[in-house]
Amino acid sequence: MDSRTLSKLYGLNLMVIEKNVEGFTPEDSFFQPRSAGNCANWVLGHIVSTRNEVMKLIGESPLWSKEETEPYRRGSLPLTDESIALPLAKMLTDLRASQDKLLTALDQMSPEELEAPLEDGTLYEQLAVIQFHEAYHAGQLGLLRRLIGKPCAIP
Repeated sequence: MDSRTLSKLYGLNLMVIEKNVEGFTPEDSFFQPRSAGNCANWVLGHIVSTRNEVMKLIGESPLWSKEETEPYRRGSLPLTDESIALPLAKMLTDLRASQDKLLTALDQMSPEELEAPLEDGTLYEQLAVIQFHEAYHAGQLGLLRRLIGKPCAIP
């Protein structure tokens, strides 16, 4: 794969995320699925907070502060306190801003830069793993959409 493929996959992620949360109210975004899982606010916040890692990998500043990412970190308790949550609109704006930076960086990267060794593989491998992680959570947003009674966004 190459930078164009990564750009395409990250683009598909953004499209799926946007469609899956379209029309969500703040109340919708805090629906907690029974027995396991987390609300859409947490899932989207987790995706955006993970983009902090992407920004670091491509030499950009993180999107959010440590305090902003804290409620959305892996293993955190289910998000039920709306006062510590970020609004979906802010999260989508920040996700789109990170998308622009990512696609610009990928467009300018040579194959050699993508294959540069990092601590846990190459730059390309790490960006691909994060893309897969993001796609996994984008799918969760689709399931949450259906659980709150909204129609399927991606027929």
